[in-house]
Amino acid sequence: MNLKKAYLVVILVLLIDQISKIYVKTHFMLHEEVVVTNWFKFLFVENEGMAWGVELPGIYGKLILTSFRILAVGGIGYWLWLSVKEEASGLLIFAISLILAGAFGNILDSVFYGVIFDHSEGQVATLFTDKPYGNWFYGKVVDMFYFPIWQGNLPNWIPVFGGKYFTFFNAIFNVADVAISTGVGILIVFNKKVFGK
Repeated sequence: MNLKKAYLVVILVLLIDQISKIYVKTHFMLHEEVVVTNWFKFLFVENEGMAWGVELPGIYGKLILTSFRILAVGGIGYWLWLSVKEEASGLLIFAISLILAGAFGNILDSVFYGVIFDHSEGQVATLFTDKPYGNWFYGKVVDMFYFPIWQGNLPNWIPVFGGKYFTFFNAIFNVADVAISTGVGILIVFNKKVFGK
């Protein structure tokens, strides 16, 4: 796969990611949900930090996180360029392209969304508002896909978690997260093929 095709993958994933996030942000209030089936819902949440809502504490935590993400994207971009230059496996280049697109998609939220949207609590957000909810680098990542495949109380005989209410697959995620997970999955599952050279 050449660099042009790799960039095409990145741009396509970025477009789908940003269009879906902007649609959700401008059509849903925070925590509003649309039930597709009992195991698939669109649920609008905003993520302050990294995966699974992990946050860095303090007023500079978000700035540090966003700066780290930007550096990581630079490193991933270099890895992509180097892989193409060294004529690495097309599957490896595709996987890196997905990871780059996903990481870049979530960075766009973190860098820009705080200054181009107003808040979503109790209202549908306005794009290009004159009353933004945050500052540069302090935007929240928009998540919307929710697959609560199984919910219920776990049997009492299970150590530590027995008798407690549990949801199997309670993560809420977005297109960028899917791209990152798919790219990493390809690297793990097809390890010998992608790193064969």
